[in-house]
Amino acid sequence: LALLLKDILYDFDSYTVKSEYFSQLNKISNWLKQNSGKKITVEGHCDEKGTVEYNLALGQKRAEAVKVYLVNSGIDTARIKTISYGKELPVDPGHSEEAWAKNRRASMKID
Repeated sequence: LALLLKDILYDFDSYTVKSEYFSQLNKISNWLKQNSGKKITVEGHCDEKGTVEYNLALGQKRAEAVKVYLVNSGIDTARIKTISYGKELPVDPGHSEEAWAKNRRASMKID
């Protein structure tokens, strides 16, 4: 299951889920269908560029984009919570393009 919950990474200033993540999201959807009592939280994250307000909004859009994908695959919307952390919880504290790319993400956890 941990392998299924790998981060979904985003391009700079984008909240479009890239097609390379569809297979992973389909597997998460199937797991949720087989485990109907489980819920997940999708957390949206951003790099350190931009204002706090902008990044909170963008992080929310990233989390919502994953939720929309899962709902469209048949998962009840009530089973998916979203939250944005903006730039507050970087996975990589570096100040480089490589670090920023890792921080532009949506991560998921089982509730």
